[in-house]
Amino acid sequence: MDSSKKQYSKIISLHFASDVVRRPMMYNLAKHFDLTFNILKARISPREEGHMILELSGKEDDYKKGISYLQEHGISIQDVARSISRDDESCTHCGMCTALCLARALCIEQETRTILFDANKCNACGMCTRICPVGAMHTEANGDF
Repeated sequence: MDSSKKQYSKIISLHFASDVVRRPMMYNLAKHFDLTFNILKARISPREEGHMILELSGKEDDYKKGISYLQEHGISIQDVARSISRDDESCTHCGMCTALCLARALCIEQETRTILFDANKCNACGMCTRICPVGAMHTEANGDF
């Protein structure tokens, strides 16, 4: 199958300045690039700087064009999988994080009783960073919310 026709979906983190906040950027992604989006988290600070985590889906070529469009309008984009991390040495594998992970990015490996982390499933909700008793989970997006 041609990769330009293949469905593509990714969870991304967007940061935008106050001059972009009131523009219909998500509407334009849907209308002009035939992309669908699911806003997972959004916030506008008192200074009207914005941060949003969303799942963006569509054909791979349309996705790339949509990302270019956002960047051309001054929106900083980061792959959520790169903004979430776990310090494996600090993790005690207590399992507390798995109870709060609705995205199922954190789960217990039954055979070894260790916690597995799949950053590609993570929606950067930040719950794991709040509950982890040893601070093994880190998210850049967490500070912005």
